[in-house]
Amino acid sequence: MGSASGWSDEVPQKAYWRWSKQDFFPEESFQNWGTYRDALSQAHLRFVDRLLSRSDDANEVVELRKQSENDMKRCLNWWDLIWFGFGSVIGAGIFVLTGQEAHSHAGPAIVLSYVASGLSAMLSVFCYTEFAIEIPVAGGSFAYLRVELGDFAAFITAGNILLESIIGSAAVARAWTSYFTSLLNRPSNSLRIHTNLREGYNLLDPIAVAVLAIASSIAMASTRKTSLLNWIASAVNTVVILFVIIAGFAHAETANLKPFLPFGAKGVFQAAAIVYFAYGGFDSIATMAEETKNPSRDIPLGLLGSMSIITVIYCLMALSLSMMQKYTDIDPDAAYSIAFQSVGMKWAKYLVAVGALKGMTTVLLVGALSQARYTAHIARAHMIPPWFALVHPKTGTPINATLLITICSAFIALFSSLKVLASLLSVSTLFIFMMMAVALLVRRYYVRGITPRASLLKLVGLLLLIIASSMATSAYWGMSPNGWIGYTVTVPLWFLGTLGISVALPQQRTPKVWGVPLVPWLPSLSIATNLFLMGSLGADAFIRFGVCTVVMLVYYLFFGLHATYDMAHDPKMPES
Repeated sequence: MGSASGWSDEVPQKAYWRWSKQDFFPEESFQNWGTYRDALSQAHLRFVDRLLSRSDDANEVVELRKQSENDMKRCLNWWDLIWFGFGSVIGAGIFVLTGQEAHSHAGPAIVLSYVASGLSAMLSVFCYTEFAIEIPVAGGSFAYLRVELGDFAAFITAGNILLESIIGSAAVARAWTSYFTSLLNRPSNSLRIHTNLREGYNLLDPIAVAVLAIASSIAMASTRKTSLLNWIASAVNTVVILFVIIAGFAHAETANLKPFLPFGAKGVFQAAAIVYFAYGGFDSIATMAEETKNPSRDIPLGLLGSMSIITVIYCLMALSLSMMQKYTDIDPDAAYSIAFQSVGMKWAKYLVAVGALKGMTTVLLVGALSQARYTAHIARAHMIPPWFALVHPKTGTPINATLLITICSAFIALFSSLKVLASLLSVSTLFIFMMMAVALLVRRYYVRGITPRASLLKLVGLLLLIIASSMATSAYWGMSPNGWIGYTVTVPLWFLGTLGISVALPQQRTPKVWGVPLVPWLPSLSIATNLFLMGSLGADAFIRFGVCTVVMLVYYLFFGLHATYDMAHDPKMPES
């Protein structure tokens, strides 16, 4: 793939490192204060235009990519993507969340929590796979939602997940320092700089910043080398995980599984909502579509293959921990280390720490790759300055986008404690996966210019019924976990909404290569399970989600709306 990427006749080659106003604000609305005031005065009309307008597959796959000036290098196959799946998903989460939730919410039934959240994640994987095959671009969910639900829905959902990715990378980097300290047998904050700043922000963490900088430098240098490094680190981590499972079952006692459901079904689903985040990151694979040699074959194998294996691994790890120690004796902070210590394998805690460190390193490595590609595609659409969409001609990577994400994550990681970052855990991931399932149903049952208006209205009504009944089921569970009467209303309504789509509406689009089976039932079930797990989270998560959404809405109204409107209506721009 040459540096001109096949369209040098259309886009003249410029120096990569450039800083002119046109590179950041090329749109008509930002040429001077007068044009900006005119744009603001038309905000209402422009908002309606962007709310109703949709992108299309060809625009996302071909036209928008020209904004990057150079192609990303196609150097990955299905084997690389499976290991990217391992690297992006298996981090510290399994080592930390399992013990915490087994001790506090689920007991030995933590294995059922992993099954429930794994099934929910797999439903989302199906939806991602169909989109990734048909729209193989770096934008992932942002591009898919732009095509089916429009700019506004794409921006709000994608903005939330991007913000959580930045915060998540910062949290992983801080956790990396903590695990490294324990590996050295030093006091917990001994490697951090103590200051007089406010509590929660007074322990500066330069090691976390350094780890983020190293991970992003590798990601900027070469996707292929990053893949190789991820493969090696994930292979080492897999060996550690196999040891944990085998050694755990070797010291297992079935008596520790009784009582199996000490906190009841509510505890199982409460834990499922938390451990769901141990599955987070699989959407990173979809953002590597532009660098995949054969997306229609490699992406399904990478997504479905890695997530199937990871679900089995998580369930076995959870079961081995529950059989090694009674749930009341499990240490919420260092579950596996203390469990091995209790069976006379004190040295194993170092192996667990190494495994967690390796896992966190690959999460940061793959995160640096995927988040930058996500950001680059958002910049191609001019939601953020298009300077961040540029791909370097030699490395074939979006260096500017990588720098943006890394600097934001590093700044947060330097000052914010893990406790502060953990309190920001939000509903964003579950929300965007729910939106992806909605988008898939829209894609299958609505095609602009072909679907009759009556069918569109039916689809909207039935989708609202599915979403409302799923929210009602979740709310009833939260208010009355031992009740059952409410479900006799909410579950049949969900069933009728899904049945209505299946019977009353013909599918308007057939997948070209591979499609989600059992449509509309599987996407509808994905909507229900994601909303159900969202309802199991605390109020703080919804408050953060609301605050972040309001902040993004303000940004959209003052910048993103006008930039994308100009792009859509300028004949020189690709979207028009």
